[in-house]
Amino acid sequence: MKYSLLSIALAAEAVTAFPFVADLPGVDSSLFRNTRREANYKRQQSGGSYPGGPETCPYNPDHKPAVGISTKYPYNGAKNGSKGAGKGGYIVPDPNDLDHRFIAPTSKDIRGPCPGLNAAANHGFLARDGITTFAELADAQQNIYNVGYDLAVTLAVLGLTTTDGDFVTERLSIGCDATNRTALLPAVSSQPGLDGHNKFEADSSLTRNDFFTHNHDNFNFNGTLFGMMTDTTKALYNRDNLALYRFQRYQQSKAENPNFYFGPFSLLLYGASSFLYELMPSGPDYIPDYATISSFFGATKNSDGTYSFNNMEKIPDNWTNRLEPYSLMDVGREIFAQYIEYPVLFGGNTGNGGFDFIADFGSIKDGKLIAQPTAKQVGCLLYQLTTERVPSSLNTVVTPSVNALSWAASKLLPALGPNFGCPSPLT
Repeated sequence: MKYSLLSIALAAEAVTAFPFVADLPGVDSSLFRNTRREANYKRQQSGGSYPGGPETCPYNPDHKPAVGISTKYPYNGAKNGSKGAGKGGYIVPDPNDLDHRFIAPTSKDIRGPCPGLNAAANHGFLARDGITTFAELADAQQNIYNVGYDLAVTLAVLGLTTTDGDFVTERLSIGCDATNRTALLPAVSSQPGLDGHNKFEADSSLTRNDFFTHNHDNFNFNGTLFGMMTDTTKALYNRDNLALYRFQRYQQSKAENPNFYFGPFSLLLYGASSFLYELMPSGPDYIPDYATISSFFGATKNSDGTYSFNNMEKIPDNWTNRLEPYSLMDVGREIFAQYIEYPVLFGGNTGNGGFDFIADFGSIKDGKLIAQPTAKQVGCLLYQLTTERVPSSLNTVVTPSVNALSWAASKLLPALGPNFGCPSPLT
């Protein structure tokens, strides 16, 4: 039997003691349910006064939209969420483009778990206060990194519909809960932004903590993890080395986090890993070396060999972006290529020393990706995740949820074109 991600998500999000496992398809974890689950879950997810919650979220009263491109500095030509030229190999930012010079964020500015987006905000390709929009996200990915239009739109839609931005205002926090600035109706919404757990952010990320092991801080840079990644890869952050590190982080989280969950959305972790060697290296050699990666991550090596955060997630000087656009099929190939080197089960810890796997979802069979999925199949799985995920702020309202899915499809279908032919969830 096949299950939609909606059924998985709504069931999984209803549990507290083991919040992302107990009601998964094929899992019998009824002993672990908690009658106070809904109130506790909302507290855990929205954060309150916890890190990433609305009470601790930075606020900059001087919100200014991203400057965008100009005739003098056109970059890839992406503007207002439109498709750019798809031709890279140029320096970003242009040394004379003062609008996109690096400015370190202040304590009033929001930053989150994604170094690539943090760097984009620090250079003004996204709003510098960290409150961005669908159009800014689609444009910045193309103009900075030469991300293909299909992938740029997919990731922007994922941001709005899975991390609890607002599909009506099309606003999103790239970090903490800024519902009072992103939502059309803040009083009845909860929009955790990119910090929201098990949405865009997930357990076993490259350099961020698991949500339940570090007092809900799943977005700040962890120098120990960056050091582990650098040691494992020997400071060459290529596919093979990052695949090994991804496997190590999976095993570490599985062992240390009793609430560890590795669901279909965790495929995005492999996609994020691929950005280090596909999007971040600079031409002409495009080597994912320490100097480049540490600049994007804002990492500084200390005299004792440890690493700390320098608040300077920055595009390296004289950085030249990739020549060809990085498409949805490209990231699908890289996701599978990393995964197949060290296959792991999709599912989660049950709290009694056991692990329950997801039996069947898209290209996931018996807890693993099928042996040889095509790039199109992996791409369609990402499309399936995007269009079947309902924002948690709308989980109790049926009609707006359908509208959210319709909005997602309206953005995705023109961007993907006829080559994918993925089944539509709105039939």
